[in-house]
Amino acid sequence: MDAVLPQVSTDTPRDAAAPTIRNRLLRALPAEDLALLRGRAETVIVEAGTRLAPANAPMTDAFFLESGLASVSLATADGSRLEVGITGREGLVSPALALGVERTPFETEIRIGGQALRIGTETLREAMGRSDALRRLLMRYVQVVTLWTSQTALSNRRHKTEERLARWLLLVHDRLDGDDLALTHETLSNMLGVHRPGVTVAVHELESAGMIATRRGLITILDRDKLVRLAGTSYGFAEAEYERLIGPLRGLGRAPA
Repeated sequence: MDAVLPQVSTDTPRDAAAPTIRNRLLRALPAEDLALLRGRAETVIVEAGTRLAPANAPMTDAFFLESGLASVSLATADGSRLEVGITGREGLVSPALALGVERTPFETEIRIGGQALRIGTETLREAMGRSDALRRLLMRYVQVVTLWTSQTALSNRRHKTEERLARWLLLVHDRLDGDDLALTHETLSNMLGVHRPGVTVAVHELESAGMIATRRGLITILDRDKLVRLAGTSYGFAEAEYERLIGPLRGLGRAPA
């Protein structure tokens, strides 16, 4: 199946009066370094099902998500796909581009639709060559992505489904506005690599404990602190490293000048 190309927005201004940038990586850049990218970026609508980075295919564009959520997955031996991470407004699709790699076995597909800033890979490479701040920032992001992936592997190996579910809900909550998460049991099943009946049981456990509320296709976070405690060591380390190396993960933090 061919990749679905993002739809370009035609009503978003691309000058100094443009809306505030919401991508956390871009917000962390000094104004002069951000200007190397901002003037050559275009705002695109990314709908659910859009594949921003198909597996093993050349990546001609980098995407800095402004809203929405993307799933990063890897093909398994039986032909299915296992989710190994998610990306939102904290990051870049794909981190491999920061390393000068133009194709990767990982596939990145939009789970929850939103907007992104699309920048050609050549433009990104040129900007990294001219900006030490941009190059350092993206290298730091790659470091944090490595930690997120490691925590996912550890969690999958050592933690119960309820703990893993709590972690994934926190990851999604970090990347979206508000407490309502548009997640179906099927989506959660793909995230966790667990059959749907197991996910349903775990969801009911968290709901009974007052951590979440559910209705069809929607999960509402009621008590984030309880979710953090349930997730335990599977959540928090990589998030703290992001904030140490890059900046705020959940709040908008400093706005670019």
